[in-house]
Amino acid sequence: MPVNPLLALFENFEQVSNFVQHHLSNFIGPHLQSSGLPGSGSLLSISSSTKAPLAKTTSSVQLGDTAVKGKSTTPVPKEELGRATWTLLHTLAAQYPDNPTRQQKKDVKELVQILSRMYPCRECADHFKDILRANPVQTGSHAEFSQWLCHVHNVVNRSLDKPVFPCERVDARWGKLECEQKACEIIGSTSLFGKI
Repeated sequence: MPVNPLLALFENFEQVSNFVQHHLSNFIGPHLQSSGLPGSGSLLSISSSTKAPLAKTTSSVQLGDTAVKGKSTTPVPKEELGRATWTLLHTLAAQYPDNPTRQQKKDVKELVQILSRMYPCRECADHFKDILRANPVQTGSHAEFSQWLCHVHNVVNRSLDKPVFPCERVDARWGKLECEQKACEIIGSTSLFGKI
C-alpha cells in the first residue's frame, strides 16, 4: 500500500516545529525543557497510522496549547527582552565575516540603527541612541564588530550597575554556530526579498 503523501509533509512540519522550539528555548530560557514546552512535547504534534491505506490514514496537525500558557501570556519583562536582544546581536557578531562585503557592513549598521529606533522599550532605545552617538558602529571585520558590540554592551552594563564582560573572551563566549555546509553564514543581500 502506498504511504500517505501528506504524512511526509506533516513529518517535515514536526521537524521544523522541533527545530524552532529548540532554538527558541535558547532565547526564552529554562522554563522550556529540552523535550519541549511543559506539558506538550512540541508545538506541533502529529498522529498517524502508517499501516492504514491512503483513504483510511489518519493524520492530524495540532498546535500545542501550551504555547499560550504561563509566561507567554504576559508581556516580556524588559530584562528578558534585553538578554534576548544581546544574544541575537552577539550571535550575529560571531557569524560576521572577517572580510565583510560593503552590503554586509551596510546591513549591520542599518540593523543597529533600526534597533535604536524601533526597540520596544523607549527608555532603552533612547539610551542606545546616546551610546551609538558616542560609539559609532564598527563593521570592518568580525573582530572589529564583535569588540565594538562587547564594548557597547559593557557601556549598558555599567549604566545598570551590572558586571562588565571581558571583551578578550567574546569569541569564547559567543563563538560561531556549528552549522553544516556554511548554513550559518551571513549573506548580507536583499536580493532574495527585494526592497521592503
